[in-house]
Amino acid sequence: MNRTDRLYALVEELRATAPRPRSARQLAKGYEVSTRTIERDILALQESGVPVYAESGRHGGYVIDKTRTLPPVNVTAAEMVALAVSVAGAQGTPFALAARSALRKVLAVAPAGQVAEAAQLMDRIRLIGTDQPARSGPRPTGVAGTDAAGGVPAAGKAAVRPASGPAGTVVPLAIQEALTARHVLLLDYRDRRDALTVRAVEPVAFAGTRAHWYLLAWCRLRDGARAFRVDRIVAAADTGEPAPHRSYADLGVGIPDALVRVLDLAG
Repeated sequence: MNRTDRLYALVEELRATAPRPRSARQLAKGYEVSTRTIERDILALQESGVPVYAESGRHGGYVIDKTRTLPPVNVTAAEMVALAVSVAGAQGTPFALAARSALRKVLAVAPAGQVAEAAQLMDRIRLIGTDQPARSGPRPTGVAGTDAAGGVPAAGKAAVRPASGPAGTVVPLAIQEALTARHVLLLDYRDRRDALTVRAVEPVAFAGTRAHWYLLAWCRLRDGARAFRVDRIVAAADTGEPAPHRSYADLGVGIPDALVRVLDLAG
C-alpha cells in the first residue's frame, strides 16, 4: 500500500472506530509499517486540516472528530482540478487560507488513482496574467496566427459568441477528457469574424486569463500552434486517435514566463 492510499485508509479507520481511540502500535500492526511511520502519517493529516487528536492515558491513542470530517466521497479528477483553480483565484482574498485548507482535506481522502489523474490534468493548465485587471490582462497572442485564425479577438473588437445550447455544457468535458487521454479533437470553431470551420487539433493545454479561457493546441488545418477561445468552440468530439506528445513549451506561445502561472494541485 502506498502512502496516499494509507492516509485515506487511516482516515476511514479512525472514522469507523470513533470515538474510541486507536494507538499508533495498533495502526502500525494493521498497515505493516513502523509506529514512527504512523506518527508521520498522522502529522501529515493534521497539517492538511484533518481533525485527528491524540488522547493520553493507558487506553489512549488517536481519535478523529467525525462531525468535522467528510465521509467517503467520489470526487472526480476534473472536480479536484476545478477546486484547485478556484483556490488559485481566491489568492489575495480573506478566504485564501480556508479555500486551500478545504482543498487539502478533499485531496487527503481522495483515492490515489484519481489524485494522480487530477495532477496529470493540472500539469496542462496555465494562468496568464490573472492578477491584472480583465481589460488590460495579456492575451495569448504569442501563438502564431492566433488573431487571424485562432480566434483570439483583436483589442477593442467585439467577440462573437456561439449560440447557447446543450453543446456548451459538454465542450469543456470533451476537451478535458481528450487532454488527459492525449487524443485528437475535432472542433467546430467560430472565429471572431463569425466564420465557422472544422478543425482537427492536438490539444496541449488550457490557458486562462481574467477575461477568457483558451485551448492551446496544434491545429492540423493551419499546421501550427493556435489558441482557441473556449466559448467559441461550438462542438468538440474526441476522435480516439492518439495525438503526438506535445508540451506547452513545444507550442512556443511567446508569453513571458513572468506572466505565466503553473498551478499546484494542493493549492
